[in-house]
Amino acid sequence: MSDQVNNAIGVLVMSYGTPESLEDVETYYTHIRRGNPPSAAQLEDLTSRYRSIVGGVFPLRENTNIQVAALQRTLDELAGEGAYICYQGLKHAAPYIEDGVAAMAADGIKNAIGIVLTPQYSIMSVGGYMKRAQEEASKQGIAFKSVQEYHLHPELIDALSKRVTEGLDRFGEQRADALVLFSAHSLPAKILEMNDPYSDQLLATSRAIAEAAGVEKWQFTWQSAGQTGQPWLGPDILETLTRLSEEGVKNVLVTPVGFVSDHLEVLYDIDIEARKLSEEHGIRLERIRMLNDDPQYMAALAASVLGLAHGGTNE
Repeated sequence: MSDQVNNAIGVLVMSYGTPESLEDVETYYTHIRRGNPPSAAQLEDLTSRYRSIVGGVFPLRENTNIQVAALQRTLDELAGEGAYICYQGLKHAAPYIEDGVAAMAADGIKNAIGIVLTPQYSIMSVGGYMKRAQEEASKQGIAFKSVQEYHLHPELIDALSKRVTEGLDRFGEQRADALVLFSAHSLPAKILEMNDPYSDQLLATSRAIAEAAGVEKWQFTWQSAGQTGQPWLGPDILETLTRLSEEGVKNVLVTPVGFVSDHLEVLYDIDIEARKLSEEHGIRLERIRMLNDDPQYMAALAASVLGLAHGGTNE
């Protein structure tokens, strides 16, 4: 292995993962359920959701590849080619988090930084990713540090505030009456007993975006809760939209502040399910463009990695 690779810092870019085809949905779902296969009804429900998205295209898989490549280019531009080498690690699909760390070790990487494509920290989400990465890094003899959050990075806030302004402009003469509805993936309600920062960080991100975009009419809601038989954070976006219709709200701009790319929770849960309910209640629902590989988002990720590499704190 060349000295250049040995001296490079590995960057493990982590995300939730998605199946690569309809045939992979069962394996993917079983992994999410910790090895317990889904029932036939559960499998059909998830498969049908993927099938509804442009005939079953799996955008998150491709979008993650694009994001990792864009982060690599950004780091090359800022730090010089070869200083950082990006690897990918997914929570519920190949290459798994452990695979990404093992790939680093095989390349001779000795120092690595992990970052998750989720701006806000929760022990159940980002914390879980980092725990798996750290455990594998220790086995592989890699010194590993992790970016815990970047939910208020100026580039992130600016990129999202521009999208909110652009989205509101679509309402034309009704722009002033539109309500911005920030949303994020729900988590089990027990995190509230753990002093978990997830909820507070999501509200902080939402507030910062609203201030930057000059928005006064905004609310926050949850979405995409799991069906586990235990309470999840609420209210759900469908409940919120029903309430807003009862309050006479006619125009809503959904801003999925906890998501960074086009995937199932955006393309189905918002664009299909929430939009259908909105239409039934006489609400015009629009959604902001997702960040995907937006240069400002890449700048926020790169700055977080570089800051930690140069002695900054894990934030």
